[in-house]
Amino acid sequence: MTRAHLTIDPSFVVGRVDRRVFGSFVEHLGRCVYDGIYEPGHPRADEDGFRADVIELVRELGVTTVRYPGGNFVSGYRWEDGVGPREQRPRRLDLAWHSTETNEVGLDEFARWMDKVGGELMYAVNLGTRGVQDALDVLEYANLRSGTALSDQRVGNGTTEPHGIRMWCLGNEMDGPWQLGHGTAEDYAQLAGKTARAMRQIDPDLELVVCGSSSAQMPTFGTWERVVLNETYDDVDYISCHAYYEPKDGDYGSFLASAVNMDRFIESVIATADHVKAVRGSSKTMNISFDEWNVWYQSRFNEVDKITDAEHWPVAPRLLEDVYTVVDAVVLGNLLISLVRHADRVTAASLAQLVNVIAPIMTEPGGQAWRQTTFFPFAVTSALARGVSLELKLDSPTYDTAAYGEVPLVDAVATHDAESARSAVFLVNRSLTDEITVDIDAGLLAAASIDSARSLYDDDMHAANTLAEPERVGLRDNTSARLVDGTVTITLPPVSWTALELS
Repeated sequence: MTRAHLTIDPSFVVGRVDRRVFGSFVEHLGRCVYDGIYEPGHPRADEDGFRADVIELVRELGVTTVRYPGGNFVSGYRWEDGVGPREQRPRRLDLAWHSTETNEVGLDEFARWMDKVGGELMYAVNLGTRGVQDALDVLEYANLRSGTALSDQRVGNGTTEPHGIRMWCLGNEMDGPWQLGHGTAEDYAQLAGKTARAMRQIDPDLELVVCGSSSAQMPTFGTWERVVLNETYDDVDYISCHAYYEPKDGDYGSFLASAVNMDRFIESVIATADHVKAVRGSSKTMNISFDEWNVWYQSRFNEVDKITDAEHWPVAPRLLEDVYTVVDAVVLGNLLISLVRHADRVTAASLAQLVNVIAPIMTEPGGQAWRQTTFFPFAVTSALARGVSLELKLDSPTYDTAAYGEVPLVDAVATHDAESARSAVFLVNRSLTDEITVDIDAGLLAAASIDSARSLYDDDMHAANTLAEPERVGLRDNTSARLVDGTVTITLPPVSWTALELS
């Protein structure tokens, strides 16, 4: 039997796990907002038109922050269209997704929804077709209590208390030629710097996110980060990373190792940020907001399929509604391992997206809501990954991949919360065919019991949860887990994600 060995020592701390790492993303795209979180005619709609069944699932998922309202959508968005009396709100063309935006849900409504799910709103400003003044206006509207034209407008619209948004994104994917207002790194850096400094004149304690690269495969990757940070380093708190993964040409071995790419991406951005820090002689350390990440079958979305007749752009069309399988969930769980492993620098992240659009939660208009396979590793990691992330010693057999070379068959991360004396270990088995038994030296954790051991796997790695079979895939108790004399032994099925809870 194939074996791996893992050593855990609570003295070797990477960093505290920031709860913002378990954030998500809601964009006005497809059915994420309309028919997703908001469906006034639904049998379970509340007084504000929001689906109560979706609210319950979002709470169960453990989402902490939500980035809003985009995404590509934000680069053409006029925030003022989405406030005030609904009957007076204009319908607009959304150039990002070739849809018609009704503006029924805007900043005030979404902030109320965030209160219902118990999360923190993270707001993105339009630096594509707009700029400094627009950012100042929406900040004044959202965060000032009263006494100015825009804050009083919010009060008049029925929201007496300010929204108190702390985290703001300075545009979206401005390195991408597909983005409205795309320009050079120098152009964006100057605009982002001006916007950041202006926003801080209203509130110097805001947390600001500058756009990094939309993927590590962009031709400007690295140079973009260096140029943007050189201009904005003193004025922002985070640089963003975006990454999506899918199997290419049926290569599931490489797909299962996607976290290797995420690790390299994060470490490259850290190296670039620290280079700028050194050149500037700064004492400040730049953190990462990995505010778009997921498995996304982009190859299924063809630009040619977009509706081009602007007279007939639909409202909330079914776009990017990927059906996720067991192997997709295992990869997503491994990407979470990568994020937690870099807890010292990745202090915010957003799973893109939350409902219907490449999402862990799906809905049917007038019908039910259900959990996709990817729901489970996110929900369990959010619940268990408390305290600090630990540096591990992992000895694992390896395998060869076409995309990343030789990689470990097992990947893992562990967290430890000294206050509650609880620890968690998250593991994946990337083997397509074989079980792997892992011996975990946990003696220094002084673990007395295994409180839970759950795995996500299936004989069919392509099994999925659908409208017809919403509970086809779920977590299973891993009855192989044993704790003897400080050593945990557990067998991981092929293509599986596992969470252990120790106390």
